[in-house]
Amino acid sequence: MTKSIYLSPPHMDALEREMLLEAFDSNWVTSVGPHIDAFEGDVAAALGVRRVVAVASGTAALHLALQVLGVGPGDEVLVPSFTFAASANPVAYLGATPVFIDCSPDTWTIDVALLEGELERRAAIGKQFKAVVPVDLFGQCCDYDALLKVCEAYGVLVVEDSAEALGSTYRDRQAGSFGDAAILSFNGNKILTTGGGGMVVTDDDDLADQARYLATQAREPLPYYEHRAIGYNYRMNNVLAAIGRAQLAHLPQRVAARRALFANYSEQFSDVAGITMMPQADYGVSNCWLTCITIDADEFGASPEQVRLHLASLGIESRATWKPMHMQPVFADAPMIGGAVCADLYARGLCLPSGSALSETEQSRVIAEILAVPARKDALR
Repeated sequence: MTKSIYLSPPHMDALEREMLLEAFDSNWVTSVGPHIDAFEGDVAAALGVRRVVAVASGTAALHLALQVLGVGPGDEVLVPSFTFAASANPVAYLGATPVFIDCSPDTWTIDVALLEGELERRAAIGKQFKAVVPVDLFGQCCDYDALLKVCEAYGVLVVEDSAEALGSTYRDRQAGSFGDAAILSFNGNKILTTGGGGMVVTDDDDLADQARYLATQAREPLPYYEHRAIGYNYRMNNVLAAIGRAQLAHLPQRVAARRALFANYSEQFSDVAGITMMPQADYGVSNCWLTCITIDADEFGASPEQVRLHLASLGIESRATWKPMHMQPVFADAPMIGGAVCADLYARGLCLPSGSALSETEQSRVIAEILAVPARKDALR
């Protein structure tokens, strides 16, 4: 029986097993332990930042970063519509209102020209956003030189959502090192996974200290339990941090493997009418967390959904690109700026198997089955 091919499975090696067992045998299996401190130090050094705080998820990290920066009821926070719900949900957790904005067709990340126009318009009416959450989409960084300049000019905070982009760079600077704070995710499908986890990243010591305090149930540093604020059980587990340290040691190889997959997909689809690769911005290097394509059904001879169904019938996982937030029922009443670009990318987009352990044979199988769909599309309706 041919084994299944998944979209972005964990890639574990002997070092991960060794460090996992070391953490287990040491009996540090709680939210304190030496691997947590070491993992935080390793990531801070890799990103070139002062501080990171390891927490239970990327969503928890974004929640903490926004809260510590003062986002709360009555505030509005600008979020790209073309992203996963975890980029917007923490805004709602805090009683603030997410306002969605379209992406650029050239990068699929936040449209900075559209952003600048909206910040200018709001400045004129005296109702500015509290913060912007730019998302490094599918591994591709936003245009931070332009974005940070605009946000600074209008006094808007920036929290970089780099959940998908660890190992990517923008003008030789590491993703996850921009803005007033940034966040990372180590979910099971990420290029570096601990099975679940995330980090708040910042150069601001006070922000890091406050995030750590809130993540630890806001417990005061006293010999008894005292709490003067509402906190959360958001700290990372030492066992997961041990896995993360091993994964971080492999990160350059994992990035190289995913970029090689993207390059091969690009070569194989270069002469195929109707299939277009996600554009790669010339200002940085993407980790190619997921390889994404768009499909013109008329030119290719089959729709993205027909391709997905065919692959699924063979045990090959693919997935539509993110359904925009402004199209989600839960955010139906949220304001939206633009929207045509991301709606079109969702309608035509497909994420392909992109795991760093995907073999050449497996990738060739995926490509061959995609190219076979037009001849079989009638059977997939």
